[in-house]
Amino acid sequence: MLPQAFLDRIKTQLGVEYPQFLQSLELPRAVALRFNPLKGEAPALPFVQEPVPWEPMGHYYDPETRPGLHPFHEAGVYYLQEASAMAPVTLLEPQPGERICDLCAAPGGKSTQIAGKLGVDGFLLCNEFSPKRAKILSRNMERMGIANALVTNAHPEDLAKRLEGFFDRVLVDAPCSGEGMFRKEEAAVTDWSQETVQMCARRQREILHCAARLVRPGGRLVYSTCTFAPEENEQTVAAFLAEHPDFQPVEMDAPWFTPAGPGQFRLWPHKLRGEGHFAAVLQRAGEDICEADTLMGEKLPTQWQDFARELGIQLPKGKAITFGTGLYWVPEDTPSLKGLKVLRPGLELGTVKKDRFEPAHALALWLRSCNNVQDFSADSQEIRKYLSGDVVLSHKKGWCLVRAEGYSLGWGKGDGTVLKNHYPKGLRRPI
Repeated sequence: MLPQAFLDRIKTQLGVEYPQFLQSLELPRAVALRFNPLKGEAPALPFVQEPVPWEPMGHYYDPETRPGLHPFHEAGVYYLQEASAMAPVTLLEPQPGERICDLCAAPGGKSTQIAGKLGVDGFLLCNEFSPKRAKILSRNMERMGIANALVTNAHPEDLAKRLEGFFDRVLVDAPCSGEGMFRKEEAAVTDWSQETVQMCARRQREILHCAARLVRPGGRLVYSTCTFAPEENEQTVAAFLAEHPDFQPVEMDAPWFTPAGPGQFRLWPHKLRGEGHFAAVLQRAGEDICEADTLMGEKLPTQWQDFARELGIQLPKGKAITFGTGLYWVPEDTPSLKGLKVLRPGLELGTVKKDRFEPAHALALWLRSCNNVQDFSADSQEIRKYLSGDVVLSHKKGWCLVRAEGYSLGWGKGDGTVLKNHYPKGLRRPI
């Protein structure tokens, strides 16, 4: 049962469309996924249906299937993402080579979408204030094989102090009252109150104030929520523009969405196949690029060089750093990280031992091929055994990249008869 105060307000907002809105909430929700261009050509899968109109890599899928259990999901071939949630990045329009910040990034749907549009060029900072959610974000960035991204667990104010004017584009998918998720999540209904709406609106204004400082002159800021509340949407944007006269709305050609003011759009569940969403596109006046202190790189150790030479691994543009006990490869544009809580500074290569190199799982998911590969069919018993942590039969020797029909899953180490399993214990699942 939806809260009466919510229904009364929606009836005022929608007028004659109110009955259609109520009917849409009684329909089964549409489910979607987004293919990952960093993994190469998208496979033909029987459960994938028509495309999402506003995202070229997005597709609806058969709700009776469970694509989250398919080996291709573990390989980062696709990300399960609600179709409306793909809209803010479409409006952000990331371009290869740019510096981009996703300020409220967990669990990672929009960050991985941005990364797919950046390709191998550019720099992406994905931030999440909640430590628990930041860990989930970091795991999803790893699964999708993203090398040029940094994951931080910082307050937006701390980022604004450190990286003022650094980014070409900033996305704020703000924490909200979640009204657009009522059909999807029962908890969103039970947790709702008008007080929550007001509390969220106050928090959103604080986050946007920090986000404004991160955008370079001439850069773009996209603000989005998954709620219908005007206090969190149009009113928050109006308050922001009044406080930041150097920002102006950007007129966009987005015929799939309902206009909600200059540069602002609403996604209503009775008008498209998706849940409720709101987005505003804003641009900062001027034209300037900020140069920040960059992170100093290190020389790649001999153990890595020997390992990479044997397997024929060539890294993209970037530089090496030691982070904790691991060796990482970070984008050239990576700024100084001093004072920030960083979970993932880039692509984890592995761990340097005294006389050898042990590759990281993240490296396997980033690689598409190397000199020593063991391919199995995605529906084979070997892949099921591998994902469960068991050894698999193989004539390969040494470190070997295990793939499902060409998509990398992880490492094995062969003795010529079997592959010792190096799939992470925390990811293993029963056969």
